[in-house]
Amino acid sequence: MSSSAPEKYAGESGYANSGGDSLTENLNIYYSNGDFAWIMTSSALVLLMIPGVGFFYSGLARRKSALALIWLTLISIAVVGFQWFFWGYSLAFSHTGSSFIGDLSNFGLMKVLGQPSVGSTAMPDLLFCLYQGMFAAITPALAIGAAADRARMLPAIVFIFIWATIVYDPIAYWTWNPNGWSFKMGGLDFAGGTPVHISSGAAALAYALMLGKRNGYNKTNGLPYRPHNVTHVVLGTVFLWVGWFGFNGGSALSANLRAVMACLVTHIAACVGGFTWCLLDYRLERKWSTVGFCSGVIAGLVAITPGAGYVPPWSAVVFGVVGAVACNFGTKLKFLLGIDEALDVFAEHGIGGIVGNLLTGLFAADYIAHLDGATEIAGGWVNKHYVQLGYQLADSVAGFAYSFVLTCVILFLMNLVPGLSLRVSAEEEELGLDDAELGEFAYDYVELTRHASDILSNTVTAPGSAAHSLKSGGEKTA
Repeated sequence: MSSSAPEKYAGESGYANSGGDSLTENLNIYYSNGDFAWIMTSSALVLLMIPGVGFFYSGLARRKSALALIWLTLISIAVVGFQWFFWGYSLAFSHTGSSFIGDLSNFGLMKVLGQPSVGSTAMPDLLFCLYQGMFAAITPALAIGAAADRARMLPAIVFIFIWATIVYDPIAYWTWNPNGWSFKMGGLDFAGGTPVHISSGAAALAYALMLGKRNGYNKTNGLPYRPHNVTHVVLGTVFLWVGWFGFNGGSALSANLRAVMACLVTHIAACVGGFTWCLLDYRLERKWSTVGFCSGVIAGLVAITPGAGYVPPWSAVVFGVVGAVACNFGTKLKFLLGIDEALDVFAEHGIGGIVGNLLTGLFAADYIAHLDGATEIAGGWVNKHYVQLGYQLADSVAGFAYSFVLTCVILFLMNLVPGLSLRVSAEEEELGLDDAELGEFAYDYVELTRHASDILSNTVTAPGSAAHSLKSGGEKTA
């Protein structure tokens, strides 16, 4: 690897080749030490975000299904990790393909080595595969929040593999592969407004629709309960906030000024988004909400994602404010639609991604994109390139519609297969997914509480004792 200016790649490009012979040549001389260090670090940061999603969802959910949501996000890493090796990377980032999907020229990571990737000539296929694999893993983990309280685990595992193949890989190809129709049209998406956020938000809405409402759900008030562990929500937010520096900053695919700018605007949007959501909640309850702040931070991060490497710092304030306002009011849409989407994945990621895409069409600036010394764009409205907003809208609508419809089709067909019925029984739902599906619990005392009545019915308990407290507390707050 070169500590000075890297040499130009000696092989041919435009199709999958072996990427060089490491026994006869040094493949590292074509790339920079600094670029490798930054993208490898960014890969680890994006991986850290996935358990962050699990903790965030777990804290928002009810106690009796808290561990199941953490488990589902972790299983997404494993399932997509294999899928990405098997054929996911080839379908999304092969060097050849149609306008809609890649081919299998890199099946099983065949010929994935030292050849410059389709993402950047500064990054070989091997490193690009590692980095983009983390994006592929976090996207279904975001969507699977719709499984809260009522989805079986085995069908969820099968769904993750199929969805990553049929939905995520094609959308990623459209957006980021130079052969994709959206890329060729001129759509701008720096780090995943459509492939990650819009697709996962649409999938979560479809998953909730196909699962049906939870027992006790009311269209007017939903299923009212407070987040069971706000500390988990904060912990998940911290993981996500830190990881987003790799998510957006790493998407410059090199260690350069554009990566720094992406990190800066990401942080500004998160800060502004958090405070904006807090103010919106304060106007109603006259309370400063921790959950509201965390929700606003995520809304700001989601909104800035497609524009992070395209927009100037001052516009990040607009991304944060508009993203938080749109996502905050978007949480009410599930009641209008009558869909029990428990954790507001659609509001945060679906709506936030659309807002970010459209704002990118307004604020994308040619000089920001060129901070990496290579990227050239016509820009958005700030550069008087007004058609860019139309490109962004077309990309958003296509991504949302494709993900929603295909997710419904996948789940409908899966539900017809013996053994892959999507939903637990009413008795298992009442018991909770942690007990019914995992046999483990997020907290030791939950299991004790659940069966305390069997003990206490035959035991005289002194008032005020620990057992008496468990009995009276029960599972009502779960």
